[in-house]
Amino acid sequence: MSMNSTPSSERVHIGIFGRRNAGKSSIINALTEQDLAIVSDRKGTTTDPVLKAMELLPLGPVVLIDTPGLDDTGELGTLRVQKAYQILNKTDIALLIVDGTVGMTEDDTNILEKIKEKKIPYLVVFNKSDLISAGSQEPARTETNSGCPDDGRKDSLWVSASAKTHIHELKERIARLVPSDDAKRYIVRDLISPLELVVLVVPIDKAAPKGRLILPQQQTIRDLLEAGAVSVVVRETELEETLKKLGNPPALVITDSQAFKTAAKIVPEDIPLTSFSILFARYKGNLDHLVKGARFIDSLKDGDTILISEGCTHHRQCDDIGTVKLPGWLKAFTGKDLNFAFTSGIEFPLELDRYRLIIHCGGCTLNEREMKYRMKCAGDAGVPMTNYGTAIAYMNGILERSLEIFQIEPANVSD
Repeated sequence: MSMNSTPSSERVHIGIFGRRNAGKSSIINALTEQDLAIVSDRKGTTTDPVLKAMELLPLGPVVLIDTPGLDDTGELGTLRVQKAYQILNKTDIALLIVDGTVGMTEDDTNILEKIKEKKIPYLVVFNKSDLISAGSQEPARTETNSGCPDDGRKDSLWVSASAKTHIHELKERIARLVPSDDAKRYIVRDLISPLELVVLVVPIDKAAPKGRLILPQQQTIRDLLEAGAVSVVVRETELEETLKKLGNPPALVITDSQAFKTAAKIVPEDIPLTSFSILFARYKGNLDHLVKGARFIDSLKDGDTILISEGCTHHRQCDDIGTVKLPGWLKAFTGKDLNFAFTSGIEFPLELDRYRLIIHCGGCTLNEREMKYRMKCAGDAGVPMTNYGTAIAYMNGILERSLEIFQIEPANVSD
């Protein structure tokens, strides 16, 4: 995906589920009018979830997720089915593809119940209508919450991926399932006014990506442009001189978490200061929980294990923030002999009881549903969770200051 594309985390995620050879990949190709997914008569062609970001009219930017067959067998097959079920945690809209020549099976019914349980908008798509006589294409028989069959008119559609029958209608039906976003959410633009000056502190070190800014920085700059504000982007090494040269003090300074301590020493107390991580925690609706998680750092004891989790995968540098810097800062701050575990990408442990604290990245590559799922898993296990920026601000004694722009005091966050 190019730098100017809609970020994956901001796209509607459409999960495609079903048994092997039900036609999941064929449906994806028919929807996109491209040969994006490999199609074969051989069962089990799709062995791992495959994510593809694209434009799908009339929806707009989406991520299509092709999943392994729900009836896969053997030890590896069981693991593949587990991965298919895990994709539900990031699915905004679910399509259950059913082989129309076979009808609903136990595998189909089981995942449909999970889809309903998670309250994901869905559509049951009966494929291969071209192989069924017109008179036998009855409305889909799905199960209601009471266990009684209904006529399926509201949640099913007959199509043929090979003959392209009712594909346009399928697109229209999917578009109507897109969750409405009545509450406007902004990264920063609701905190500043047009023509106000905002300084962004962006370190360029060995861990910084070559030739580009990381996603949260790109998205913040775009949000400031939407607000009509003026952005000044500097490294922490030029921050002090930049502030001196500005005609007026900035309305806000936003810093990368790694430069939080340096920025806090330079930026006068009367100028609001926060971080990209804290802005994105608020944007995704998790800030109050993450603040409580950061405060739990004081309760860590010798031998405790901390899970440090990242939503993306990247090449680790020798001074990587997740695997090197954060563990060092935590040990220095607490004075405790701590243990650490690490995960990245779509992997997130199902069993969290062994951890005393979870510290997550900002989650810029994860959609809102996935982040809320991870937060809920932590809550269900009774494990506090925070993120990089909030934890770093807390350990540097500047969390309270970083929250002032939101008119939130850490002491007032409910337990």
